[in-house]
Amino acid sequence: MTAYDDMTTAARSPHPRAAVFDVDGTLVDTNYLHAVCWWEAFQQQGHRVAMTDIHHTVGMGSGRLLDRLLGEDRDHEGDDALDAAHKSLYATYFDRLPVLDGAADLLRALADRDWRIVLATSAQGSELEALRRAIGADDAIRDATSADDVDASKPAPDPVRQALEDADVPPERALFVGDTVWDVEAARRAEVGCVALLSGGIGRAELEEAGAIAVYRDPAALLADLDASPFGRMERA
Repeated sequence: MTAYDDMTTAARSPHPRAAVFDVDGTLVDTNYLHAVCWWEAFQQQGHRVAMTDIHHTVGMGSGRLLDRLLGEDRDHEGDDALDAAHKSLYATYFDRLPVLDGAADLLRALADRDWRIVLATSAQGSELEALRRAIGADDAIRDATSADDVDASKPAPDPVRQALEDADVPPERALFVGDTVWDVEAARRAEVGCVALLSGGIGRAELEEAGAIAVYRDPAALLADLDASPFGRMERA
């Protein structure tokens, strides 16, 4: 149980809305940390993979990431070692993960406006705990869907659909906030509009081409424009 359970905002709304958030690159500035850690993991196992290619797969679950970077016909016996190396390297940053400007304030502002806040991320276990500590807004977060809770990772719609189930809100009453084309695709396949952020390092054109309904620089920029954003428009609908 989180501090959210003591809040009364959701109870005030006869037609609740859900704000589903990706975490890495959306609320916490970690995409490049993941890219570096995956690069080092590949190096340790004798694979040469370009950093730019790794960056464009961040946001996928590890299985999909390895399929895309090493090919589905690879020798899968090394997958566990690669995944373990990445997790071990990334864990060295747990006590200093950099939260993005405005992230906690954005979550609290939406919760105060009767949005049910749910995280949808490929992170799990101690990694998810570290991310939540970095964000520092558990008082606004209703629930979190991790890789442990779904059969398929983004760009499959499973994480978004599970988040909506956790929030008990239908797709038409929800918005998703992410930073990669995989986030946008997952939201689209779940029939949820996606507001995209540039903070993960993916360009505006790519995000819009994937189907983002609005694009902002970072959480602070979205917060500053909240009334005019898709969140504000849905509130007025």
